[in-house]
Amino acid sequence: MSAKLRSTISKVAPRVGIFLLILAIWYCVCRFTGIPKFVLPSPGDVIGAFKEDWQLMLSHARVTLTETMIGLFFGILIGFLTAVLMDRFALVRKTVYPLIVVSQTIPTVAIAPMLVIWMGYQMLPKIVLIVLVVFFPIAISLLQGFSEVDKDTVNLMRSMGANRMQIFRYVKLPNSLGHFFSSLKISVSYAVVSAVVSEWIGGTEGLGCYMTRVRKSFASDKMFAVIILISVISLILIWLTELIQHACMPWEKTHYHHRRSKE
Repeated sequence: MSAKLRSTISKVAPRVGIFLLILAIWYCVCRFTGIPKFVLPSPGDVIGAFKEDWQLMLSHARVTLTETMIGLFFGILIGFLTAVLMDRFALVRKTVYPLIVVSQTIPTVAIAPMLVIWMGYQMLPKIVLIVLVVFFPIAISLLQGFSEVDKDTVNLMRSMGANRMQIFRYVKLPNSLGHFFSSLKISVSYAVVSAVVSEWIGGTEGLGCYMTRVRKSFASDKMFAVIILISVISLILIWLTELIQHACMPWEKTHYHHRRSKE
């Protein structure tokens, strides 16, 4: 067995084991405690709900995923521009940074109804809510990455005649990528949850709207099914973020393998 295969098995086996253990405990609780199905459906009931409503769930998932991706795009863009401006201008940082922090003290469930009232029941209020949730961790993490750049490297670049844009491109931006992707992994999960929450408040399509309907009909098996689907979507987005990170930061993977070889 190759070292690479052993390494893959050692990573996957514990995760699969924990997943199977959770399923076994879940099944035993439903099988031997007599809990009603409308309170806690069994894994088999949830699988049956998937089979029964799979096409409908997939249709709603497309709407939620569309809102998530659009909100992520604009949230990342606004967060990036905000971080650049705060890094470039001290006055902007002193003025905007406190406002950004204060904006995060407002609960999402308090903002969502107001956005629906102002913007209607279509996709726009959902996207705006996602942008508001996403841009904060992106902006703060990027600003931290810009601030932690090595001063000697910046001075060396200046001594070689580099301008601000060149210093930003070749020093600050690469230095901030690790912070950016760490915050992006958090942001993608926040984005999905925010989309679902906004669909609860007001909407005609999306997984949040579907959850509201099955909750009112006490279809707990379908509720559990859609919760699992939302979790799977979040995990897939996080996994895709990691793939993009490896593609954008090949030096990090090289450093990891070099460290592992020493161990």
